[in-house]
Amino acid sequence: MKNKRELSPEQHQKLIRTLKTRFEQNMNRHIGLEWAKVQAKLDANPQKLWSLNEMERTGGEPDVIGHDIKSGEYIFYDCSAESPKGRRSLCYDRLAMESRKDHKPENNTIDMATAMGIELLTEDQYRELQKLGIFDTKTSSWVKTPAEIRKLGGAIFCDRRYNHVFVYHNGAESYYGVRGFRSSLRV
Repeated sequence: MKNKRELSPEQHQKLIRTLKTRFEQNMNRHIGLEWAKVQAKLDANPQKLWSLNEMERTGGEPDVIGHDIKSGEYIFYDCSAESPKGRRSLCYDRLAMESRKDHKPENNTIDMATAMGIELLTEDQYRELQKLGIFDTKTSSWVKTPAEIRKLGGAIFCDRRYNHVFVYHNGAESYYGVRGFRSSLRV
């Protein structure tokens, strides 16, 4: 590898094959989009491909969910059935993590997402994802928390129960083995 944020040719090809297979198996998520155009965009953006690999490596199963016609970007979301396994047991952000006196988690969602080059889903994006399938029936996912809530010490997360999407709040310093975070990436 040339640098930390670039995949080797073998990793590149393996990820492209994985993404193409997922794309073809879930056409309902991206009606009217063509894989060849998506792949051309991916091949032209090695750092974005590195971020997609991080999403895949941590269990997110990223897939194309849309295309921004204005910018020409393809939009990827984590589409794993449950919150990505490699991104669980995290409090919301560094401030929350540092406020814990005991039993600090290894990381937090904001720092981890930043290091991976991805964004947490917003509540609206989470609801958009839930229209494409059934996600988080056993887990929950932190979502981007509005500043006014975070300023008061809270953070929000979502899940799906009883065939309904719920939004909840918790102290930002809390973390659970079944709560992770879902993300998006524009390529």
